[in-house]
Amino acid sequence: MARHRSSADLLREADIPPLWLALFALASWAIGRLVPLPLPFGRALGGGLIGAAVVLMGLAAAQMAVHRTTVIPRRRPAALVTGGVFALSRNPIYLADAILLAGLDLWWGASLALVLVPVFMAFITRRYIRAEEAWIGAAFGADYAAYCARTRRWL
Repeated sequence: MARHRSSADLLREADIPPLWLALFALASWAIGRLVPLPLPFGRALGGGLIGAAVVLMGLAAAQMAVHRTTVIPRRRPAALVTGGVFALSRNPIYLADAILLAGLDLWWGASLALVLVPVFMAFITRRYIRAEEAWIGAAFGADYAAYCARTRRWL
């Protein structure tokens, strides 16, 4: 017999970082429409950041796939990934999200919206990263502690 999912279950499943990235991007786009303030070379720089973010996301996801661990938040990891882009940041996909948001701000001429990038980063840290770090720490103990000592959370 199929289990009926409650509204709370559905909301919890919908509460994923890409949704929040989209909402922050929408706010950035709106700021750019209301108060356009393009920077010189903003589109070129924004395009470069967008491209870099996509590459970073792809590399991180590929590394996680190779190690057969999840990219889905709030799921327990099967492996501790510390090499490649994970040697630069403990959260390269979240870092890529922040870079993407900055790139979109510049692309859209919404330079005033760049203030949302650190707000997004703080929000993601509180909403996802801290809990994920606790799970990973519980699962991988001393190995994770050593990784944290040598690799910063963001960059």
